[in-house]
Amino acid sequence: MQVTDYISHFLSGPDSTWSFVSIPFAVAFIVFFGIYIYLRRQSRRLTLGYVIIFSMLFAYKANGVLMVLLPLTALLSYYMTRRMAMESDSRRKRWMWATVCVELAPLLYYKYTNFLLDILHDLTISNFGPLSIILPVGISFYTFQAISYTVDVYKQRFTAEVDLLEYFFYLTFFPLLIAGPITRAETLLPQAQHRRHINDTMVYGGLWLIMSGLVKKALIADYIAQYNNWIFDDPTGYSGFENLMGVLGYTLQIYCDFSGYSDISIGIALLLGFELKENFRFPYQSLNVQEFWRRWHISLSTWFRDYVYIPLGGNRRGLVRTYINNFVTMLIAGLWHGASWMFVIWGALHGFAQVVHKMSKPWLDRLPDRWWVTFPCWLITFIYVSVAWVFFRSPDLSTAFTILGKIVGDFSLSYLVPFVETRMTWTVFVVLGFALHAVRQRHVDKLRKFYVDTPWTLKLILLFIVLQLVINYRLSDIRPFIYAQF
Repeated sequence: MQVTDYISHFLSGPDSTWSFVSIPFAVAFIVFFGIYIYLRRQSRRLTLGYVIIFSMLFAYKANGVLMVLLPLTALLSYYMTRRMAMESDSRRKRWMWATVCVELAPLLYYKYTNFLLDILHDLTISNFGPLSIILPVGISFYTFQAISYTVDVYKQRFTAEVDLLEYFFYLTFFPLLIAGPITRAETLLPQAQHRRHINDTMVYGGLWLIMSGLVKKALIADYIAQYNNWIFDDPTGYSGFENLMGVLGYTLQIYCDFSGYSDISIGIALLLGFELKENFRFPYQSLNVQEFWRRWHISLSTWFRDYVYIPLGGNRRGLVRTYINNFVTMLIAGLWHGASWMFVIWGALHGFAQVVHKMSKPWLDRLPDRWWVTFPCWLITFIYVSVAWVFFRSPDLSTAFTILGKIVGDFSLSYLVPFVETRMTWTVFVVLGFALHAVRQRHVDKLRKFYVDTPWTLKLILLFIVLQLVINYRLSDIRPFIYAQF
């Protein structure tokens, strides 16, 4: 297939396989990037406009005609927020709530209409049927970015002195469209308002992150997903040991999938001269669930902390209210992931764990910082998080309890050797994935610096090795990012 064919495919229409790990995107990005480098030397505003146009094409490939929701949200959010900023104190709050409601409306309709109809059907025993609604890819992420901008302007944490072109760039920036990370205006807009020099550290650091993301997503996550899906589709057809392997596999898969996406997203932004904040910090090293949420999907957890937990009262209104606020915030976070009671249960499990940890903190703080204390804390946390992922991934409660029941009641180590012999590559990838996850952040930083400082020939060889591994082991069908559905 020639380059012109890829460009024609890119412009032809929406594509269900469209993602950062697809060949059409890679070709389109190379062409885009070459022109971007030239325009960046000419004019800042021309460059922003060019990125917006590409972002709109990117959104169209992912969503088809539903991409119109993105520029519509940007327009309404921008003008209503500016109007809010000009109002008197007595009217600002009403304008803030009106703007947030407008920003939320598409998300609520496309994501939760059928969920509410199902609830009404169960309550009234009527014939409410589901509507034919397609959830736009990435709608949760750009909606939350719009809300954060409106609230930050309302609270005067960020200025409303942003022109329409800059705000469009902020809300439509294509590395963030499919699955975040959720980026605040204070992080991205100042960089868009001033043309910055792109140095070697940014370029090669971006390439490092892209390669890291490809290994996590396109190599590990996509390969191990097939077996994990078999387990969650039919847990009764497998032994307790095989079910346990499926749970461990999914625990690694969702981390590699989403962390890999974030790495690629942040890496692409770095190539373009924009620095985004990290979104994952080795979450499976956590010693408790609170720490897990300081390391997992950091952009989402801090968003819920700042725009849900603190407005509810945070920890300012007594212990009981703090526990309630923690639990309610995690319920909402669970529901944000999808219109399903399984996500609500997953959020409740994490909310319950956070409440228990906060209640136990005075006692836990007196424990010595020794391995014979930290290891059980890590093990309990990892097991709890993995069990919670069972409810997150399972289509219903029956499947979740079947998997857990098989693990507890039908477990035998006699399956270990035949399992490894039959699924050697899967086992190697899972062991390697968890082993890499155990590496400390300082070692990763040193390795990244070493890559940045190596000659370009070695960089090229490493890139070729990564691409070859991805080509050799990836499945024929391109698996979408798990978090793209949220």
